Amino acid sequence: MRRRVVLPALTAAAVTTSFFVAVAPASAHGYISSPPSRQANCASGAVSGCGDIVWEPQSVEAPKGSFLCNGGGSRFAVLNDDSKNWPAASVGSTVTFHWVLTARHATSTWQYFIGTTKLAEFNDGGAQPGSTKSHTVSMGGFTGRRTVLARWNIADTQNAFYSCVDVNIGGGGGGGSTPPPTTAPPTTPPTTRPPTTPPTTQPPAGGTWAAGTAYAVGDVVTYSGATYRCRQAHTALAGWEPPNVPALWERL
Repeated sequence: MRRRVVLPALTAAAVTTSFFVAVAPASAHGYISSPPSRQANCASGAVSGCGDIVWEPQSVEAPKGSFLCNGGGSRFAVLNDDSKNWPAASVGSTVTFHWVLTARHATSTWQYFIGTTKLAEFNDGGAQPGSTKSHTVSMGGFTGRRTVLARWNIADTQNAFYSCVDVNIGGGGGGGSTPPPTTAPPTTPPTTRPPTTPPTTQPPAGGTWAAGTAYAVGDVVTYSGATYRCRQAHTALAGWEPPNVPALWERL
């Protein structure tokens, strides 16, 4: 059974203590970050009105065998809403899908579908993956705008994790974006969403983003000519550059 850890709201006192909050591994899992899955587009702000999936892109868990983007579970039904303006990544006839895994569950198989047509299956035989996983998948002659459903089937439970990726096959490229960092960032959200609009006074500036620096909520940094505000207190690591971790940094 999954356990959830309730984090304190990000008040000034909570920010001070946020470095000492332990996150249980069972509360985090995985999702496709590149090309951006529907939950990744929600987490980055590319699609609005997504609800809790903004803070839990890694938590789309449901029984194995579903062809729905939310796995047919009771949560995250917004991922099944094809009327939303989901961005479609331009890809070629093969696509490399990159997963960020925030809990490394023993794995039976990874499966990729368009509709009910299975494009590929990768058998891990119960092995535990690393913090990231990549698969190169042929699009099987499909063209145009399609939705690829990916299933990460867990070896020792009846559940799988689901990720839907909207693609435009034949639009060029082989994946559409840069692979994710080799170390997965923390994605467990606070119980209260931090503000997404600038405060009336300028927040403290953090200067240029640098690995090894401790950042507090509201710190503002620059990186590659863009400005970002810290969403969650953390100590930066190489691979957690602001464009790579929208759960930690909001672009201004």
